Amino acid sequence: MFMKQTMRWFGPQDPVRLADIRQSGATGIVTALHEVPNGAVWTLEDIQARKSMIEATGLSWDVVESVPVHEGIKTRSANWAELIDAYCQTLRNLGASGIRVVTYNFMPLLDWTRTDLSYAMPDGARALRFDWDAVAAYDQFILKRPGAEADYAAEVSQRAATLFAAMSGEERLALERNIIAGLPGSEESFSSPQFLAAIQTYADIDAEQLRQNHLLFLAAVCPAAEQSGVQLVVHPDDPPFPIFGLPRVVSTEADVTNLFQQVPSVANGLCFCAGSFGVRADNDLPGMIRRLGDRIGFVHLRSVQREGDGKSFHEAAHLEGDAGMADIVAAICDISDAQGRRIPMRPDHGHQMLDDLNRVTNPGYSLLGRMRGLAELRGLERGIRSQLGLSR
Repeated sequence: MFMKQTMRWFGPQDPVRLADIRQSGATGIVTALHEVPNGAVWTLEDIQARKSMIEATGLSWDVVESVPVHEGIKTRSANWAELIDAYCQTLRNLGASGIRVVTYNFMPLLDWTRTDLSYAMPDGARALRFDWDAVAAYDQFILKRPGAEADYAAEVSQRAATLFAAMSGEERLALERNIIAGLPGSEESFSSPQFLAAIQTYADIDAEQLRQNHLLFLAAVCPAAEQSGVQLVVHPDDPPFPIFGLPRVVSTEADVTNLFQQVPSVANGLCFCAGSFGVRADNDLPGMIRRLGDRIGFVHLRSVQREGDGKSFHEAAHLEGDAGMADIVAAICDISDAQGRRIPMRPDHGHQMLDDLNRVTNPGYSLLGRMRGLAELRGLERGIRSQLGLSR
């Protein structure tokens, strides 16, 4: 069965209109109530109002991305039970509105992180980039996190010092803003002093403790999700390794398998992000899809081009880079046909290109780059199905 083609939309303030998305060929929307503060309940009335707005344009609201997990849940703070109750009520309200897939992540403090939001590609388009040397420069010389130098190889710190010394004040400010000001979909932002203080709330939380807190979260909310007919799908860490001394615990197949073994609820699922998992060369993307396929409720199709040190990368065009997109899509075709279901997918993080270069856009979410990606992925899936004689 063909994947359900969707696009992400950031609500009424998004410069990309619902009418634009409909013309792209997508039939579904992935969105959230971004205006609701983290930890607050999404009311039934607000959910239904947003759903009606989407349906009025001939589209459907297929996936929530995301219902943010409050930091108090990740750190098991004193108001944990209150925050869990609010999260469960939001799931009930979404289920009552007919929305069945809810994305979330369990990354401490920062959502997805990039250091350059306008990286020049050879064809003149602009891409998102994550540069490990720039992260080290920010961490050691702008944030000035105590002990930061221990997290970087000596040669990385040396390059970071050289990079920082060569930066103008404007370039340093841009780097700081790119990392901590909050990218699209992130519900929180910081100043550097605020970020440094927030990091201290994780001083006693290592990877194992964060992993346990994640399991406790799932054990607490999955019953409400099951009762509401909702599948929670966890988005992997982006990037899939620790940054700024903060642990990351959803980066590999082993991480995800452990979640499913420890909390076997049918409501405990995966958002398979080919880009996030694909940053790590040790993640076997098609194999992961086939082995984890019964838990995959949503797919992000994007490709990254890994750079020299294995921790730097930039967003490639959807059919290029290191992902091996043809093998990924073939694996999705296999599991969707075997299970008899249409898995929603969206083209993720398109390049800023053509007329969008002269427009205000959300980084990674301009229309034309994603529309190109959607067209390429649509054609790739049709070609694979035709070649393999799979059902349509």
